[in-house]
Amino acid sequence: MHPKNIQIEDYNYALPDEKIALFPLRERDAARLLVYKSGTIQDRTFKEIGAALPAESLLVYNQTKVVHARLYFKKPTGGKVEVFCLEPDSRYADVPTAMAMRGEVYWRCMIGGASKWKQGQVLILERQNLEVYAERVANVDGTWLLRLFWNDATLSFAEVLERAGNVPLPPYINREATADDEASYQSVFARESGSVAAPTASLHFTEGLLARLKESGIHTQSLTLHVGAGTFKPVSAETMEGHDMHAEWMEVSRTTLNRLLEKLSASKPIIALGTTSCRSLESLFWIGWQLLNGIAIEDGSIAVSQWLPYEQGEVDLKPIDALEAILAHLDQKNAQKLVLRTQIIIAPGYQFRMINGLITNFHQPKSTLLLLVSALVGEGWRKIYDHALRNDYRFLSYGDGSLLLP
Repeated sequence: MHPKNIQIEDYNYALPDEKIALFPLRERDAARLLVYKSGTIQDRTFKEIGAALPAESLLVYNQTKVVHARLYFKKPTGGKVEVFCLEPDSRYADVPTAMAMRGEVYWRCMIGGASKWKQGQVLILERQNLEVYAERVANVDGTWLLRLFWNDATLSFAEVLERAGNVPLPPYINREATADDEASYQSVFARESGSVAAPTASLHFTEGLLARLKESGIHTQSLTLHVGAGTFKPVSAETMEGHDMHAEWMEVSRTTLNRLLEKLSASKPIIALGTTSCRSLESLFWIGWQLLNGIAIEDGSIAVSQWLPYEQGEVDLKPIDALEAILAHLDQKNAQKLVLRTQIIIAPGYQFRMINGLITNFHQPKSTLLLLVSALVGEGWRKIYDHALRNDYRFLSYGDGSLLLP
């Protein structure tokens, strides 16, 4: 069955509110770890993950950094308007370029109470000596393009968000962000500013755990995918054909591509640390496939569209050849990294090309993330989730996690 025809109701389950973790554990790696291997389940903790991972695995993590994407502006009449910064306008080459803008920037946003914001009004946000102004420019595909500008032109937009914004906790964590969330909703891998949501599987890792994994022969490698708010977007259509998958910016360096080649050539396992890493790794295969088929990949474009993997029939291409095509593409452009956007949706029917396993949290009912899990483990997802619910695992972003080895 083509994933377009999937009935999303088939991926529903009852998630009681009390199963949703509203706060993280004090010790990140004390979180519980459900290990699913070849149809069997074990209960462990993240401190024990080294014993459960295949020997000589490469963990590929997402080094994106969550920005203070939630801004509270004030109208001239005194009322408040919430602005949630989603992604930069298409005029910028990539996320780092937009984050580095000084004085003003154009950003796509969601607005709470947009109807109360009169056309032509300029809103203000004041935080100590910083004044940030917001002006509506246009409505774009259900979101607003805003011109944001500020009184200190020496500050980059990244610095403005850090000073003036708030931690963008997911909507199902129904509370205000606290000072503790500044650290707890950020992974130890966070380097590149641009996400509005954390790659939550990474939240269970500590420097100590990583050191122990390295000693045991498990190594890590980075890539970047800036997580958009679309990751929380429920599937409202009856079938997946009616769901528009969100596109997200990804960056993959030559170093990472070469490391992946090395592991693939030696037939060593590649484990995606999180669904964002999984989507990025699988996107690489389809980028390479397009390059080998004469399809141009433009910087900043949506390089992997939503249904591309399902519309090609039988594809006889080795992942190694796909990665080598990307490296040749970078050679032609004299570039050190691949920078583009992916809209890939991984759902039942997808054939995984790059990964041998996945570390991930427990996801919302009827979500594209749950579809990804099902694509990897098949109907085993119900066994996994039933076990987690019966055994008091904590769900969603601040919850426990799983290691899936089909």
